[in-house]
Amino acid sequence: MAEKHDKHMRRFGLIGKDISYSFSRNYFKNKFETEDIKNTTYENFDLENIALFQSKLKQEKDINGFNVTIPYKESVMPFLDKLNKKAKAIGAVNTIIITKKGKYVGYNTDYYGFKKTLKPFLKKRHKKALILGTGGASKAIAYALKSLGIDYYFVSRNPGENVKYTYLELTDEIIETHQIIINSTPLGTFPDIDVCPNIPYQAISKQHILFDLIYNPSETKFLRLGKQNNATIVNGERMLELQAEKSWSIWNKK
Repeated sequence: MAEKHDKHMRRFGLIGKDISYSFSRNYFKNKFETEDIKNTTYENFDLENIALFQSKLKQEKDINGFNVTIPYKESVMPFLDKLNKKAKAIGAVNTIIITKKGKYVGYNTDYYGFKKTLKPFLKKRHKKALILGTGGASKAIAYALKSLGIDYYFVSRNPGENVKYTYLELTDEIIETHQIIINSTPLGTFPDIDVCPNIPYQAISKQHILFDLIYNPSETKFLRLGKQNNATIVNGERMLELQAEKSWSIWNKK
């Protein structure tokens, strides 16, 4: 493939697994067309395992940068030469720039996209949050909540070092007192749209914000069940747009 790209072509792409559904590829394709950005491509790099990043992708010398999605936001980090300060603090990477000297530098723009999307919906009562899931995206969510002065706890299927509650331990009272609930799991993503995290939805009220990082479908079962109880619901589309634009600005900074 590499020989088809002339030396003036700029290449970017998404690293992940089973990513044919990818938001990023369509987003950047449309961006390049509408903003008349020439000689620039964005493609999917679907890797069976992250070791292929080192053995395959790093051999392609004409790539300028990557986005990283599940399940590689954490496991890609050992293959990088340097981490931006925020990415290091978060412990996950979703954007990589390749410098002119050939160094691979990791950034995290998920936290930026999430924070900017959530902020307009916050009221004074929104002091405590539950983060459903403990993957790479959840770490960026935690970092953003901390910067907003919001206390948070992780919820997972299994007990763990950073896990406050398992799903089976969630009570109506816990839900009532945590008025921001964020789904950072893939549960409910197309085509499996009839599943959702197992929480006591009956305890959700109009005081709550339910935020789902999923964007396809635009209204997941998690959000639909919240909406039935008059909660404010937010899907992941705006967050993805914002993090994509932040990635673009990182790739293009002088």
